Amino acid sequence: MNKREKGQAGEVRAAVCLEEKGYRILERNYRCGHGEVDLIASKDGWIVFVEVKYRKTDSMGLPQEAVNRRKQQRISRAALFYLTEHSLAENRIRFDVIAILGEKITHLEDAFEYQG
Repeated sequence: MNKREKGQAGEVRAAVCLEEKGYRILERNYRCGHGEVDLIASKDGWIVFVEVKYRKTDSMGLPQEAVNRRKQQRISRAALFYLTEHSLAENRIRFDVIAILGEKITHLEDAFEYQG
């Protein structure tokens, strides 16, 4: 598998993980001129923007460490655009990270705040 295929496989695993926890997947790979969000989900009145990061091993660091401030800003801008585009600006929002290290999946809820 190439890098893109591995990323897509990780996103599928992450979506299944969320669905098993009762989340409804609204979008996969949402893209706009401001950035990209891997998964957008909803649960209990929250709109959740999810970044999925995969690492085979931790030799290059933990997957969640790759969600740096710059990445958070790009996700935040895309999230704002999505909310505006879908008239959801009044909803509560949260930014989560799903870190996949080998076979282990860790869901980090409220992993970072909006980076405007």
